[in-house]
Amino acid sequence: MSTQIAWFRRDLRLADNPLVRFAVPPEQLLCVYVLDERWLTTLPATGKPRMGPARLRFLWECLIELRGELLKRGNDLLVRIGDPVAVVVELAETLGASAVRVRRDAGDEEAWAVDALTERLAGRTEVVSLDAGLLFDEVALPTSVAALPASFSAFRRRAEQQWAVSAAEPAPLTLPLWPRGAARGLPPLHEVCALSSAWRSDPRGQFRFEGGEAAGLARLEYYLWQSNAVARYKTTRNGLRGADFSTRLSPWLAHGCLSARQVHDAVRAWEAEQGTCASSDWVILELLWRDYFHWAGRQEGPALFGGLVLPSAGPAFTAWCQARTGVPFVDAAMLELEATGWLSNRARQNVASFLAKDLGVDWRLGAAWFEHCLVDFDVASNWGNWRYVAGVGRDPRDRWFHVLRQAEQYDGEGDYVAHWQPALRELPAGRERHQPWRVAPQCFPVPQVVPAAWQDRLLGDDEAFESDD
Repeated sequence: MSTQIAWFRRDLRLADNPLVRFAVPPEQLLCVYVLDERWLTTLPATGKPRMGPARLRFLWECLIELRGELLKRGNDLLVRIGDPVAVVVELAETLGASAVRVRRDAGDEEAWAVDALTERLAGRTEVVSLDAGLLFDEVALPTSVAALPASFSAFRRRAEQQWAVSAAEPAPLTLPLWPRGAARGLPPLHEVCALSSAWRSDPRGQFRFEGGEAAGLARLEYYLWQSNAVARYKTTRNGLRGADFSTRLSPWLAHGCLSARQVHDAVRAWEAEQGTCASSDWVILELLWRDYFHWAGRQEGPALFGGLVLPSAGPAFTAWCQARTGVPFVDAAMLELEATGWLSNRARQNVASFLAKDLGVDWRLGAAWFEHCLVDFDVASNWGNWRYVAGVGRDPRDRWFHVLRQAEQYDGEGDYVAHWQPALRELPAGRERHQPWRVAPQCFPVPQVVPAAWQDRLLGDDEAFESDD
């Protein structure tokens, strides 16, 4: 009997997924996900594993639901922990598989794994690499990957000149049979990581991310049709608190529970009924940003990471991770990040700029910490955005964020910082909450760094300011 393997990575859905779509279906199909054991080992630079408890718990929820959907269609899922290449090679050889199907992911390790698999199975099993999850497949890009522009703006102009996004494909109704006698199922999360099994998002985050394709589709339906929040997105997207100032779709996109085309199609359907607006356009724009980071990561390979050996961490980095910088706007965000596994875009930009530009810490340490913490970690978007804020690599303009200005502009009353640091509630609403060391030095120490450029925002100075964006 003909047998193929679908190797799931960041594509944990059945709709719009070419891994389970066949011109001529095989008689048997084994669907496998391999959790890379290296993601669970501690990095010396950060003292934490690459995959933290929030993301691992979300991932397990995704896998459990994916298995349920596969079972409904006559198939199943096998989840292993180990070396992904070694596991897939063993399965292919044991089953005599004619092909292994895998998505092309951005990231040096991901590309190496596919190359290594191809080499080890050469002459016996074909490795079929497929584009998936994005707006554009490689053949539909407005430029070759090698000629990808250095700036997003240039890429956007080219994309908009020849915009042609294919419609998302529905999930298959049935799938080939599970190979006879093959192992199946996944271990319980508490056996993989007790910390992840017990982890719960802090309710102060005002939102709980639940893994899986159904939860992602439900959030998309709610954001577009039930709440109509998409109509306000451009004005709310810089928010800091609440469930609906952001689409919050990023964890499902990062794990592949949703594809960019599914979101694109849903937004276009909303526009067809409600009318196009600046806010719906902005959602599409951010999907395009996501594509750009993916293709930039594919173009750059190892250069995306600025060198593969992380530098040693010092006290400034540790204080930043532990929300002990003394700057409430930064510390509130770092508390939220570790407590919920998520952070608003505005807060991400500010804490990244503060680490790299004000504390002078190597940006790669910040990117590695985000990789550990974020439930929506995506290798290309995370490392690409950190490079963007740090002003290295592509489009290396200086993007220093004046944190005090940003705090007053986006958290004028200090509600956000007081929400995560209750001691600040004792101070008057406003600027005092963002500079507590000036009004209550006995309770709040002076920050590690007070840049000279902050002088225009010290207490008592009401000089007007421009946005740092």
